[in-house]
Amino acid sequence: MARRAPVKSWQQLLLMVVLAVVAALARHYNKTDSSARTDRPDRKPAKEAPASKPGGSGPATSASTSRDKTDTYVTFQNCRYEEHVQNDGDSFRVRLPDGSVEQFRLYFVDCPESQFRSYRGGETNRERIHEQAEYFGITDEQAVEIGSRAKARIHELLGKGPFTLYTRWDDPFGDLRFHAFVLPAGGPYLEETLVREGLARIYTKGAEMPDGLSFKARQEQLRKLEAEARKAKRGAWGMR
Repeated sequence: MARRAPVKSWQQLLLMVVLAVVAALARHYNKTDSSARTDRPDRKPAKEAPASKPGGSGPATSASTSRDKTDTYVTFQNCRYEEHVQNDGDSFRVRLPDGSVEQFRLYFVDCPESQFRSYRGGETNRERIHEQAEYFGITDEQAVEIGSRAKARIHELLGKGPFTLYTRWDDPFGDLRFHAFVLPAGGPYLEETLVREGLARIYTKGAEMPDGLSFKARQEQLRKLEAEARKAKRGAWGMR
């Protein structure tokens, strides 16, 4: 009489269960979901430098879903403002025509923080707010008030309807905030409005404009608008 094949040991069964769980987890984390990128936990923003000229320029290209950095602008029309708790006057979420959501950072301008925040590890944004306040010659609390007004102004301008966005997918700080020029319907570009109304300082990375206007020429335009805002005591300049 032939002998039965031995039953698998409990060690073999345990190994099979572990392998099945690992395979299931791998399948889960390999799924791509562009909208999930908008739910990143709050963290301390990277420190930025004063406006500086970047390399590379060129005509704008048609819309593309690639997020690879380019030397020419990619144009997205019919974009929509995406509500998010971390949106600010100069950094906010945008729903692109393909339905994906990305976070963009305006060229040339830095708006004060819209609220006092604490980050993981015990750090806060108070030092950054104080630096922003000193630029305008106002208190830290006043700077936060201006930041809140800038955030509301952007919501007002972009929440009305579709707008156009130009980006090179430049992410200098590696935090998935891509620099961009944003043009509401009827214009002007957002950085111009923010400076004209005294809601932002000229203090971040600049770039050649999508229409070919040089970095230097655009910076000079913004400096003139800032001088006018200061003289007219608009926005933060009226709090001095």
